[in-house]
Amino acid sequence: MGSTSAHKNEGLGRRDVIKRSAALGLISVPTMGFLSACASGDSSSDKKVEKGKVTKTNPLGVNETAPLEVVIFDGGFGQQYAIDAEKKYNAAFSKAPKVKHVATQKIQSQLQPRFNGGTPPDLIDNSGAEQMDMGVLVGKKQLLDLTPLMDAPSIDDPSKKVRDTLRPGVLEMGQFDGDPVWIMYYAYTVYGVWYSQTALEKLDAEYPEDWDAMLALCAKAKKQGVAGWTYAGKYPYYLPFSLYPFIGKIGGREVLDKIDNLEPNAWKDPAVKAAFEAYYELYKKGYILKGTPGLTHIQSQTEWTKGKALFLPNGSWVENEAAPTTPKDFKMMVAAPSSLDSSDKMPFGTIWASGGEPFIVPANAKNPQGGMEQLRIMLSEESSKNFTKQVKSLSAFNGGTDGLTLSTAMQSGVDSLKKAGDNVVNPRLQDWYVKLQKEQIGVAGIGEMMAGRATPAEAIKKIQAFADAAAKDQSIKHYKHQ
Repeated sequence: MGSTSAHKNEGLGRRDVIKRSAALGLISVPTMGFLSACASGDSSSDKKVEKGKVTKTNPLGVNETAPLEVVIFDGGFGQQYAIDAEKKYNAAFSKAPKVKHVATQKIQSQLQPRFNGGTPPDLIDNSGAEQMDMGVLVGKKQLLDLTPLMDAPSIDDPSKKVRDTLRPGVLEMGQFDGDPVWIMYYAYTVYGVWYSQTALEKLDAEYPEDWDAMLALCAKAKKQGVAGWTYAGKYPYYLPFSLYPFIGKIGGREVLDKIDNLEPNAWKDPAVKAAFEAYYELYKKGYILKGTPGLTHIQSQTEWTKGKALFLPNGSWVENEAAPTTPKDFKMMVAAPSSLDSSDKMPFGTIWASGGEPFIVPANAKNPQGGMEQLRIMLSEESSKNFTKQVKSLSAFNGGTDGLTLSTAMQSGVDSLKKAGDNVVNPRLQDWYVKLQKEQIGVAGIGEMMAGRATPAEAIKKIQAFADAAAKDQSIKHYKHQ
């Protein structure tokens, strides 16, 4: 295995020695639906239920007889954790009808018409492939400001506000411009490179901490008939879960901030070029599982748990989502991206972790106080522990793991956060500009490159054009890091 010190002695880093040959140009951009408009006004405001009396046990003033409708994305985390929390709502407001619980993977197609018609549900888990564009929702004033929830007393300790019980960065993620909180990210997701410790042990290997070691391990695995990497080829916007922190590690978090801010030439930064060329090398050397560009996220995870590939870029929901196919001795783990070389701006261990599973209360909800109260219940220690036990993921509640036996995947996530310390990055493109992130950067840019249909230079040029167009598009609201 090559070492960074060896490169240093030669006076060359990986940026200098990686060479690329030309590949085919980009194919046309596939079209995917996204929430282009939620144009309803306040037509349904007269349908709101009357607010209830504010008391110590009902700090948000929930109407005790009003119905509540909750829509949950039925994906990696399932829906049982939400059903359990809804039972607590039913117990607290026994005069109200039982919570109407709806689970779906078709969030946008089912709910966009209801937003447009002014009849949205009271609480929505806005997640999955059909996630509604939250930048659009915020820009068109379709969401309720959750500040009253943040300032309400917590379930466990009324002397503490809900905002004071959250993990670092969660509240800020729900803010777009200024102080209002539009989104409550319920899960706390660790993104990175996922692997099986058992698979590495079979190769007598450790997780590679630099790119030379990564390539050497992939070469070793290939000789044993195992691919180095696979990913959700049909949804290649999963690749940034490890690629973005890799870029930040190489060039510093300011590179990611410039990308988020849609600044001119942000994608032409040398750190982006170096990261793209490194990932493209995985394709060029044949270290990507054959057929990966045609795989869904579930299919790629299944191939991975079958031992056909070592590494998978993903988020911490993958443990629960891949559970049906994961062998008992798999020893699922997550790690931060490998270093590129010794000149990286941030240390090994730099990782992307942030709030996930975004919950929203529509501005036109009939029972907005009920929607916020349901979230307050979910942010209790009991509900948080239940979530963690069921879905093997941390929640936004800062705690909730005491007394729990953590799986190898969860423990590695906790250990990764501890190792990262302050070196946690949080790219915002997937929150601010969903179409840009998924369709354009993910599918038409990175996806084409990793499938071998575009060189890194071609992908970067195309992505920069997409970003420039988004920056000039006056029909969308723009956001910047404060």
